[in-house]
Amino acid sequence: MAEKKKFKIHMPHVITLIFFLIIVVAILTWILPSGEFERTIMETSTGEREVAVAGTYHTVAKITEDGTSLRQGITEVLMAPGKGIQSMVEVLAFVFIIGGVFQIMAKTNALNMGIQKVVKKLGSKDVLIIPILMALFGLGGSTFGMSDELVPFYLLIMPIMFAMGYDSMTTFMTVCLSATVGYAASTVNPFCVLVAQGIAGIQGNPQLVFRMIQWVIMMAVIIAFVTWRAMKIKKNPENSITFQDDLHKKKEMGGEDVDFNQNMTLRQKLVLATFVIGMVIVVFGLVNFGWYMNELSMCFLGMGILMGIFGGLTETEIAEEFITGVKDIAFAAMVIGFCSGIMVVAQDGKIIDTILNALSNLVANSNNVVFAAVLYVVQSLLTLLVPSSSGLAALSIPILAPLCDLHGVNPEAAVTALQYGNQLTNLLSPVAGTTVAGLAVCRVSFAQWWKTIWKVWIILAVLAIAFCTISAGL
Repeated sequence: MAEKKKFKIHMPHVITLIFFLIIVVAILTWILPSGEFERTIMETSTGEREVAVAGTYHTVAKITEDGTSLRQGITEVLMAPGKGIQSMVEVLAFVFIIGGVFQIMAKTNALNMGIQKVVKKLGSKDVLIIPILMALFGLGGSTFGMSDELVPFYLLIMPIMFAMGYDSMTTFMTVCLSATVGYAASTVNPFCVLVAQGIAGIQGNPQLVFRMIQWVIMMAVIIAFVTWRAMKIKKNPENSITFQDDLHKKKEMGGEDVDFNQNMTLRQKLVLATFVIGMVIVVFGLVNFGWYMNELSMCFLGMGILMGIFGGLTETEIAEEFITGVKDIAFAAMVIGFCSGIMVVAQDGKIIDTILNALSNLVANSNNVVFAAVLYVVQSLLTLLVPSSSGLAALSIPILAPLCDLHGVNPEAAVTALQYGNQLTNLLSPVAGTTVAGLAVCRVSFAQWWKTIWKVWIILAVLAIAFCTISAGL
């Protein structure tokens, strides 16, 4: 008798999902009334922005005076991804350059060696390793979107944690939780804050100081939690949710030790110094000159060239690593372009303002707390479909930033909601690549992870909504 195949839920590829959403939005252009708001130019602290004028929404005919139909068909659906890529060309150019630059940095191995040096210097003061490493990973997430680069660090840090009496959950939280929360509390992360602000037309990162304060608070919460839990586990290892599993992991690892005798070279020190100085210049330019995509691309490209030279790479190696980085980031760029294709169909069908008007009426009488919570929930739900922060920005910010304008609040609230809704959801989501990869390497199940994190996750979510509320009022 033939064995019955077990039914498995298959999650479509993210590009497939986005293309499906393009089709859904095209169908909506046949169902929803088309309409538009009157728009005006508003002076802000970061320059001029075009905003919708509240109370001016009106419907328009599906057939225009020149005979053009606003109903989007197969032709428009198939053209949408290409048009979406074209509409986001400035953002995509920035993303490609960022991908190339960070691949050059990765080739020098400067970041890995820097982490190893910190661990080695701490020596017997083992408990300090956790807050120091978490602060470093959190800075990585907040400044340059450290995410996919995390896998080697699990392998590096797990033997150290075991040797000090901690468990594999401590390893996972030290690396993934800190980087992800740092990413959520982004300051100048080019894949999150800067891309979202670029799409919203916000220049100069006007809430940068507030973002820094958010980072300190969020990191303090998770560092305190992870350190407290690690100390409890060290006293009573049997209380660890991964205790039995860790016994097997330790046997498999045997007596394998991490070699910390390698010294950091002068070239690697120069690479890290270049990165730090470059990020200071980026922050200075954002705050003082309102830098936008082209200026940021200039700065990061200069950093990449210098890091390659200081790292001892030849001209050919710098160019090849840059191209490799562009290839690696191409998927994220296509996600941004395809998501923008959804907006192209909605805009051409003139249903974006119809959706905006409905959302605006829904939250019309709500205070900023309720409004911020709505933004956060919307971004969290969308993250289940589009885990990529840059892709989610392309999908959601064209609607949520104008919604903030209509509600009379700072559109930076939409960016803040994007940061937290995206990354805090990714901490729990089974379709978030970074989380899934980390759990797999540490061999921690989702059930174990959810049981460990749910209480502190609620605290983080409450803080996130509070920050969105403050961001809306600034």
